[in-house]
Amino acid sequence: MAKVEDRLRELGVQIPDVPTPLGSYKTASVTGNLIFVSGQLPLADGELILEGKVGAEVSIEDGMRAARVCSINALSVMSMELGGLESIKRIVKITGYVASAPGFHNQANVLNGASDFFFQVFGDDGRHARAAVGVSELPMNSPVEIELIAEISQGD
Repeated sequence: MAKVEDRLRELGVQIPDVPTPLGSYKTASVTGNLIFVSGQLPLADGELILEGKVGAEVSIEDGMRAARVCSINALSVMSMELGGLESIKRIVKITGYVASAPGFHNQANVLNGASDFFFQVFGDDGRHARAAVGVSELPMNSPVEIELIAEISQGD
């Protein structure tokens, strides 16, 4: 597989600066051969790219785009924590939270924006376990939040 940075360049994706945490927590924790990335919002330059609930103010397609941006921000966090992206062996699990309008039940489709992105970047190593959770509210009125667990190499 091509290097992760090369694949991102082919996809036209630039890794942004790490978003500032909104509270008293670390953006990532490493234990053993796993990195746990705190929930990431669809921020660009410190601002949400979209606000509102999916199924009301936000379409499924825009929710998918927001999930992709959350995933790019998660890569940013991992890059900072690990000193680059090449030690990421595979994406193990993502949990996605979708701020959902009453009656909206397509959270899984929204999270495909994240899942498809990780497959594009990592190939089969980007396929992962996943939970798609509908919630009434998210921080900053975000439509989507993504957290993830990835396996990393330990300098082998």
